[in-house]
Amino acid sequence: MKQATFSLLAWGGFALTAGAMLYALLALLAARTRTRGRSPARTASPAVTVLKPLCGVEPETYEYLRSFCDQDYPTFQVVFGIADAADPVRRVVERLQAEFPHLALDVVLNRRLHGSSRKVSNLINMMPAARHEFFVISDSDVRVERDYLARVVAPLLEPDVGVVTCSYQGIQRPGFWSLLGSQFINEWFIPSVRVAALGGSRSFVSGSTIAIRRDVLARIGGFTAIANQLADDYRLGELTRSIGLRTVLSDVVVDTSVVERSFGELVRHELRWLRTIRTLSPWGYCMSFITFGVPVAALGAVMTGGTGLALRMLALTAVARLMLHFKTRNPGSSPLQLAVLPLRDLLNVALFLWSFVTRRVHWRDDQFDVDRDGSVLPVVRA
Repeated sequence: MKQATFSLLAWGGFALTAGAMLYALLALLAARTRTRGRSPARTASPAVTVLKPLCGVEPETYEYLRSFCDQDYPTFQVVFGIADAADPVRRVVERLQAEFPHLALDVVLNRRLHGSSRKVSNLINMMPAARHEFFVISDSDVRVERDYLARVVAPLLEPDVGVVTCSYQGIQRPGFWSLLGSQFINEWFIPSVRVAALGGSRSFVSGSTIAIRRDVLARIGGFTAIANQLADDYRLGELTRSIGLRTVLSDVVVDTSVVERSFGELVRHELRWLRTIRTLSPWGYCMSFITFGVPVAALGAVMTGGTGLALRMLALTAVARLMLHFKTRNPGSSPLQLAVLPLRDLLNVALFLWSFVTRRVHWRDDQFDVDRDGSVLPVVRA
């Protein structure tokens, strides 16, 4: 009986180590095959409205918003949505309006709520100001290149495309917690997206970029259809696919600022991320533990009793992990990034386990309980 139990445990260990090793190699392959494609030939450049829901100011806000104004594109409008007229981001937008007087830069000040999501409520309030038939929706903490609009709008000219989206890289700001946050994005989350894309998945949609036609948005019920959703970006893609349209993952990679200033902010943000994924794909999320690489491979090696084969697979997993780090890290990063990799990987495992404890998430200063369908209900504080 003991021998049979040991054998079962050992085989489980081999499976864990092999799974973690294979995933680490796939993640490295996905990162190495990433390309920044050239701008497409402009057979047409339809007029575009860029929707930028805003809330608050970070040190890079002006630079990031300016990148959407400085586009090599013939006709576009930018609509900035602000819920609170006293929000300091309003001054940033006024500075851009003065700097680009020839551009259509419009501001919508409206605090009306249409559901649980403040961001989606902001978008709903912005819609009457949108002039054009092609939309690009993007979060406030995103920076893009001058050919961004040309490249993300081009696929929408194909009638069977519903949504165009982009992957992104986390740009580290000064501070230890921002370093860990950028590694979470660059070395775990985005590689997992690219591995899924290699396998044929087209379900990824990111708030960093959502390009969609007005008529398609109307067919799925407009932004009102996602007004109570935690993963509003994912649901937009899901709804467009439900009417037979494709989701396109562009080769454009945008920058997003990682602003975590404390351990608490980091944990709350990443738990919201993980619990969102868990809500969208419960079984897939449960199986995603093999994506945590070295810690999982090490556990599997221990379960085998430290056999030579398991240790070799563990070593290969560690090498692939290091290569992924050097492939995806921020340019000019410090040696500290390499030194904290074990901490980052162990924190991934800890947060993965913690994500099963509750369905409650934090978004800015609010707390929400997430239902099984992805809708959220605000937690009323006593």
